[in-house]
Amino acid sequence: MQRQGKGKTPRRPGQKKTHIEKDPVGVYCRIRPLGVENTECCVEMISSSTIQLHAPDGLKANRNGEYKETQYSFKKVFGINTNQMELFEDVAQPLIDDLIHCKNGLLFTYGVTGSGKTFTMTGSPGEGGLLPRSLDMLFNSIGPYQAKKFVFKPDDKNGMEIQNQVDALLERQKRENQPTVPRTPSSRQKADPEFADMIHPEEARKLDMVDDDCCYSVFVSYIEIYNNYIYDLLEEAPFDPIRPKGLGGGMPVRNNESIPPQSKILREDQNHNMYVAGCTEVEVKSTEEAFEVFWRGQKKRRIANTTLNRESSRSHSVFTVKLAQAPLDADGDHILQDKNQVNVSQLCLVDLAGSERTNRTKAEGSRLREAGNINQSLMTLRTCIEVLRENQMCGTNKMVPYRDSKVTHLFKNYFDGEGKVRMVVCVNPKADDYEETMLVMRFAEMTQEVEVARPVDRPICGLAAGRRYRNQAFKDELSRRLEERGGPSNADDPSLLTQLFESLPPLPPCELVDPADDQTIPRLIEVLETRHRIRQRMNEQLSKTTTTLKSMLQQFDSQVGAKENYLQDQRSKLNEKERLLTNQRAEIERLEKKSKTLEYKIDILQKTTDMYEHDKRSMQHELETREQRLQSELSDRRRMETRMQGMVSDTQHKWEKECERRVNAKQLEMQNKLWVKDEKLKQLKAIVTESSSNGGGGSSTAGRPEKPERPARDRDAHNNPPQKRSASPSASLRPLPVHQLHRRSHSAGGEKWVDHKPASNLELDTVMQPIIPNAVTVSAPSEKALSKCHKYVLRHQELASDGEIETKLIKGNVFKTRGGGQAVQFTDIETLKQECPTGPSRKRRSASAERPSQFDDTENRAPVVTSSSQAYQKRRKP
Repeated sequence: MQRQGKGKTPRRPGQKKTHIEKDPVGVYCRIRPLGVENTECCVEMISSSTIQLHAPDGLKANRNGEYKETQYSFKKVFGINTNQMELFEDVAQPLIDDLIHCKNGLLFTYGVTGSGKTFTMTGSPGEGGLLPRSLDMLFNSIGPYQAKKFVFKPDDKNGMEIQNQVDALLERQKRENQPTVPRTPSSRQKADPEFADMIHPEEARKLDMVDDDCCYSVFVSYIEIYNNYIYDLLEEAPFDPIRPKGLGGGMPVRNNESIPPQSKILREDQNHNMYVAGCTEVEVKSTEEAFEVFWRGQKKRRIANTTLNRESSRSHSVFTVKLAQAPLDADGDHILQDKNQVNVSQLCLVDLAGSERTNRTKAEGSRLREAGNINQSLMTLRTCIEVLRENQMCGTNKMVPYRDSKVTHLFKNYFDGEGKVRMVVCVNPKADDYEETMLVMRFAEMTQEVEVARPVDRPICGLAAGRRYRNQAFKDELSRRLEERGGPSNADDPSLLTQLFESLPPLPPCELVDPADDQTIPRLIEVLETRHRIRQRMNEQLSKTTTTLKSMLQQFDSQVGAKENYLQDQRSKLNEKERLLTNQRAEIERLEKKSKTLEYKIDILQKTTDMYEHDKRSMQHELETREQRLQSELSDRRRMETRMQGMVSDTQHKWEKECERRVNAKQLEMQNKLWVKDEKLKQLKAIVTESSSNGGGGSSTAGRPEKPERPARDRDAHNNPPQKRSASPSASLRPLPVHQLHRRSHSAGGEKWVDHKPASNLELDTVMQPIIPNAVTVSAPSEKALSKCHKYVLRHQELASDGEIETKLIKGNVFKTRGGGQAVQFTDIETLKQECPTGPSRKRRSASAERPSQFDDTENRAPVVTSSSQAYQKRRKP
């Protein structure tokens, strides 16, 4: 059951709506200028909503060996030349508008240490940040409509009570009489010099759409979250005389110093909103007063000097601005005492401490513990955002770990309830912060996908609008009428009665000293009658004025009634439009969900397409490589075929000529043999004939038969033209045996050879010399030379039986052994032999000395170089 007479903060709807409108978290990016010139920059502003991160030169690249450039998009990006005013107009000004219209807001800065978060939130003299500009715009807008102090009073349970004028006056007097209680700073006090010139007068902003039928009061509170403990920065702890020298925690305290505030706890109100129990809320009436309260708490905030930042915030600070408002009564003169009409809205300005790496800050002791707690709280915030995003996009219902950190637990109602959330990501573009900046960018990109319920408009008060204006018009008219009659112009002025008495005729002396005095009393009676007549005229004039005012009021009431009827018609039309808008919003929400689903599917398909495209490009590249290899092999094969065809044709032509030459030689040999046989037969016949003639005793002598003519070489040469001798004729006329299972030697191929030529070999000036292409000539074989070649040949010289030098070419294949060495397997031997034509013949000569023809025939032959092979009789040029 709700307590009557208390405002709710933040305001949440009583019933759960079927269709809740949501807005994404607004994420902005601000780039800090580089502090030192010629410093390597890793952040580039591509457009007004996109930045690009470049990996520094000293950082390792990705897997492909190329630097990967990543782009991130935001609602808006503010470059290094952006001033504080431009940032305020785009980021914080809409939140002040929502605050005045009873809507909650959360604005926080996020980034690595030294990226400019505190400067963005607080600013400096002449360049005020988001916080002072927000307060200045708030008080410029509601300044004329503020209620007196203590009309609104916090109830210490995250609610707000309303008091009448008398109770408020008594409360003010009570606070003034109790100096020990922390008092609200007075606007008459001199502002802190560091905040006096933060905002230039021409930069002041004011909201025009302010409800003038309401009264407003502003309350501020300032807390910090240090090592996951909450401390009130506005709490004034009294001096403890019992422990003046130190604290239980070991922290020394000087004399006349107050004890540091105790940590606060978080509580949940009846509307399930989180608040800090026992937090000091100070009512302020001007910008200067709010500045003074803020600076009083800022001086208590924990900062320290680190390696990366001279003034590094060691805690998260939360400056909360609460705006209480209530409508005026029907007369427009006082605040409506219906406490259910009190509305409370709040704006939280959060300056988060920067994330840092201890290996860069070289933190130790308490600084190391502070850095650990800061990083842990920021990690919890990141985890909560990830779970919220997963629940909203995937429809899951995972528990969000708000309670793991005080920061997330305090702002739980903003993400689960309603309100507007905005984040300013501060970036330091120097290359040293590249890795931390990349993590911040990923978190910011993920935060933009989280949606928060849109705050609803507050219900319109049932009283007629323009009450304050009518009350002010009545007072102005009354003052004008009084001025026309010579009376005071201000009816509310306390000296009005005194001026009225002074306008009447003065009373004569009324002292009677003589009983027979008959002049004093008549003179007094005359003056009193004169004053009575004047009073009657004044009463008549008052009656006429009252009648005129009543007629004016009746006319105003009739006009108000007509306007109320018109408003009722407009409200009915507005309700119809709202129903239409509700249906359209439901349809838009359905289409948005469908669009998100399709976008998710498109992303999956795009990723699949990219993967297939990558595979396609890889396969095309591999196919092109194989085609090139195939074309190369085909061209090599064609060249080899052409070469082999040439070699076959040459060999065929050579052997045809060799066969023809051998046939001719065989014919000549047979003719010589036939001639020798004929000659022998003729000689035998002559002997037989001579013997028979001698035996017969006849004296006649038979004539000697004509000697048959020997076929001469000239005749053969004439009949058979000389044929070109083969490069390697064989001494034997027998057909050459061919080894059917032996492969053809590759000595003329494209393999690489090891030409082993011992140093003891002699140089022979023969016409035929072995020519081996692609050969490595060595005097002694080595493993290094064998590892680079495929073939091996040994030139071996020895003395033949006829005394000539015979050269043998011993060939073999080179292959690797299991032990990693090289071995040679010999395949065939080619023999090169030189014969002298004048030397003794190895053939047996004829016993007859009368046969010079055979010897002559042998001598006339050319010298022969023979070739033999163990495994292959066909001689080839290696």
